[in-house]
Amino acid sequence: MSSIYRSEEGKSCILEEYEAYVDQLGEGFTREYVETRFGQTHVLLTGPKDGKPLFILQGMNCVNPMTLSWFSSLFKDYRIIAPDTIGHPGYSEDTRISARFDSLAMWVTDLLDHYEIDQSAFIGPSFGGGIILRLATYIPDRIACSILVAPAGLIARSKMKVAQDFMLPIVTYRMTSSPNSLQKIADTVSCNCMKEVDKNIIGKIFKHVSLEQDMPKLTDREELANYTAPTLLLAGEKDIFFPGDKLIERARKIIPNVRTVKYDTGHYPSQDVLVQMNEEIKLFLQENY
Repeated sequence: MSSIYRSEEGKSCILEEYEAYVDQLGEGFTREYVETRFGQTHVLLTGPKDGKPLFILQGMNCVNPMTLSWFSSLFKDYRIIAPDTIGHPGYSEDTRISARFDSLAMWVTDLLDHYEIDQSAFIGPSFGGGIILRLATYIPDRIACSILVAPAGLIARSKMKVAQDFMLPIVTYRMTSSPNSLQKIADTVSCNCMKEVDKNIIGKIFKHVSLEQDMPKLTDREELANYTAPTLLLAGEKDIFFPGDKLIERARKIIPNVRTVKYDTGHYPSQDVLVQMNEEIKLFLQENY
């Protein structure tokens, strides 16, 4: 399979942005490569070495440290294990594996085994949440609890709306490099609140990466019959991809032990909403982990 990057120059550009973002996260990070059945995985680690493990799985078409920045208030209390998703921008193997079957769940299993972790808490926004749902169908007993932030894998995206409001502006931006086109995309996914640094990074990803189109398969109720771990689902009322009301309705039907919270935000939460989310997550982890 071919690389997700359109050129070596484009790959270098993305990795430069990755490093700059890690520097912004502050000191205390280490990194290592882990061999999995799907290839090398680059992992960022922080937090107390004797802390309870907390896997944070990155969102789609972004970089791992961008996702990590959303949950920085958790770094001091938990042993954070944050892998670059295989086949997504970052330092892991840069050829994709199918999101529709058990491959990504197997990949996470390899990481759990490497770190000799029987059970862990998991946080996953968007695509990362979809991976957690696949893990819940594959090895539910290894999830102590999970936090799903606007996750894929519960409801289908509106193809027409996403094509019109998201994909077409991306095509325009690739052809023109128009700052206005990039701003329109950023405003659409974040309700006009995306940080400048995040906007610039996703702009470079749109230009230099063949974007992931294959979402984790939709999870059925029967698949979660053996999944009983406490689950917190956080949704955005104005999410263009996974609207909060529909997401919550579906989650309550198929996830046995779920608590749901809806915020007045888009797919990318505002800074104010992130503060609220982190408080909710801290409380949830204290009660369930």
